[in-house]
Amino acid sequence: MQQNHTNGRLTDRERTPARLIVLRVLFTLFAAGTVVFIFSNSMQSGAASGLRSAAVTEWLNGGLARVGVGWRFSERLVRKLGHFSEYALLGFWLMLSLRVYTRRILSHISWPLFFGLLAGVLDEGIQMFADGRGSDVRDVVIDFSGVVFGLLAALFLLLLVRMFHVLRESKTPL
Repeated sequence: MQQNHTNGRLTDRERTPARLIVLRVLFTLFAAGTVVFIFSNSMQSGAASGLRSAAVTEWLNGGLARVGVGWRFSERLVRKLGHFSEYALLGFWLMLSLRVYTRRILSHISWPLFFGLLAGVLDEGIQMFADGRGSDVRDVVIDFSGVVFGLLAALFLLLLVRMFHVLRESKTPL
């Protein structure tokens, strides 16, 4: 960043707005917190993870039964949806983090994709060392699919926000 000639200090225009700094900190913390959540789940023993999956499966199937749906979730599907959902959330936060650091998100989109894939690979590596757990390359594919879904969801949200701002600035009624 080039400084002007006012005693070497940045002008108001050159300073990063406080709101942007707050968003940078928040989105980065949310992304890091999601990684901690994912990795802490992977460190659980196979028995603890199985009990948790069984409880979620029972809760989901109970909800389906209450609304009269005859279809039931299998525990395996719940596990895979859990992987996908965790990583979709990670992809969402990674994309929002990227956006508050740069306006050129498409030219830098490889960074959140890389970090999402890296998290999935490390996650499966962690599971190799957890008692009663193992790793599966298919889970990395599911994890990365979740990251891509989360990135796309965040891009869609950013597009909606941008459209809203353009409409508001042009005073065009919806």
